[in-house]
Amino acid sequence: MRHFLDFEKAVAELEAKIEELRRMTDPGELNIAEEVAQLSDKAERQLRAIYSKLTAWQKTQVARHPERPKAKDVISGLITDFTLLSGDRVFGEDAAIVAGPGRFRGDPVMVIAIEKGSDLESRLKHNFGSPRPDGYRKARRLIEMAGRFGLPILSFVDTSGAYPGIDAEARGQAEAIARGIDACLAAPVPFVASIIGEGGSGGAIAIAAADFVLMFEHAIYSVISPEGCAAILWEDRANAAQAAEAMKITAQDLKRLNIIDRIVREPLGGANRDPRAAIASLGEAIAGALKPLQGLTPEALRAKRREKFLAMGQSQLG
Repeated sequence: MRHFLDFEKAVAELEAKIEELRRMTDPGELNIAEEVAQLSDKAERQLRAIYSKLTAWQKTQVARHPERPKAKDVISGLITDFTLLSGDRVFGEDAAIVAGPGRFRGDPVMVIAIEKGSDLESRLKHNFGSPRPDGYRKARRLIEMAGRFGLPILSFVDTSGAYPGIDAEARGQAEAIARGIDACLAAPVPFVASIIGEGGSGGAIAIAAADFVLMFEHAIYSVISPEGCAAILWEDRANAAQAAEAMKITAQDLKRLNIIDRIVREPLGGANRDPRAAIASLGEAIAGALKPLQGLTPEALRAKRREKFLAMGQSQLG
């Protein structure tokens, strides 16, 4: 059964009527077929109207949709011969970071992704997509490995942020994130990052300081969650919607600010309605982003990456 968000109530009612008609009546009857077609058309128009004017908070809800494709779905859809690598060679394995070599359209790549999980068991296993220091050290290790073997890096980001627990802080969470960002910026190979759901804080940028940053149409990317921002500024998480608007966390805002490089269109109603089509669109965007980076020397890649991140915000300062 499809999960509907609060603002999709009108569409939910129409689709429920369509399903009821299909269950109770022979769809071959002309009058019923026509009624189903009319309701389907009305539902699509309603969905198109809703999604043409989503607020930042509504986009946050879409980015967190439980049926939205997760990192493992994207890897399964785009990467062949994927080999999972584990451990940070310091402390242990962090399942929130799913990474290893594979092939993208036949060419070898290194994949680094943050996996949230799709049900309770997998969410617990992957710590709800909140990596600990061990995960970021693993990511750094594989970024450096990619450099040694000349493998382009593809990262897929979907996290509310790094794990904020005491044990993570005790094991150097901030340092692990900082070194992860440093490894991204120093990578001598092409690096394309994709924000597929939530891109939360340093927990996201630790694997997203790339040559080219793609972002799904209804994903979000921010320094802190809207709830966290509201708790700090208004001392009330109930102001999350107001915070989301102020923070400029949507793909459209971030493209205008030159924080990301390209918006990847999602199927009508979000990637959750047609994950396969969404993943296919992302694959096309990744291929397009990689092409001009291939053939550049390590020095040229690092220089362009440095210029890209130093230029962020410059137009706003003037």
